[in-house]
Amino acid sequence: MTETALALILAWLLAFHLLPARAPLALRIAVVFALGWGALGGAAHMAAAAALGHTAVALAAKRLPVHLWSYLGTQAAHVMVIVAVLLWMPGAFANGLWGAYAHTIAPIAVMLGGVIAATLMGGPAVGLLMAPWRAAAQIEGLDNAGRIIGLMERALIYLMVMIGEPTGIGFLIAAKSILRFETASRDQKASEYVIIGTLASFGWALAWGFAAQSIIAMLR
Repeated sequence: MTETALALILAWLLAFHLLPARAPLALRIAVVFALGWGALGGAAHMAAAAALGHTAVALAAKRLPVHLWSYLGTQAAHVMVIVAVLLWMPGAFANGLWGAYAHTIAPIAVMLGGVIAATLMGGPAVGLLMAPWRAAAQIEGLDNAGRIIGLMERALIYLMVMIGEPTGIGFLIAAKSILRFETASRDQKASEYVIIGTLASFGWALAWGFAAQSIIAMLR
């Protein structure tokens, strides 16, 4: 059951968070089906059910306002689709083509899914959290620099947690504080904006890192 859940979750993360934001919905659904079909060892009916469920969620999400809670709610709805399909056929992975390799594949799926969730799925969440204060902070910088910095810092935090060195995150915080010192010292609003964004980004990555670590420990 756990391996089936991981296969469905990884297919969703790859299709809806690894593909570029401008990718058409039809492509995402095709990727969900193809990856689900492959990961479940040929269970095409389960892959099709997951693809249809994700399609319904994605179409409904387009009608929602763009803010943090609608984004998180949409991700939760995608997870509920996976749960529904999982309850239908919990042993699909074990009975499929790759069932004999579950002990090898499952930890890899957890690590890959975790890094996508920590980095790419976290970007919109942190961005939407900070959106109400972005104009007031008036932070100048390169286009997309904040997004890239956020991706890199969350990736580093996830890596540090996974290799068992979470204390290294303290050095990352210190380095970012030094680099942002001039901006923070001359503008209180910008300082508070950076602090909130940094804590949110770090907290998101830490949560996914420890979650992935715990799941891998359970699989052993």
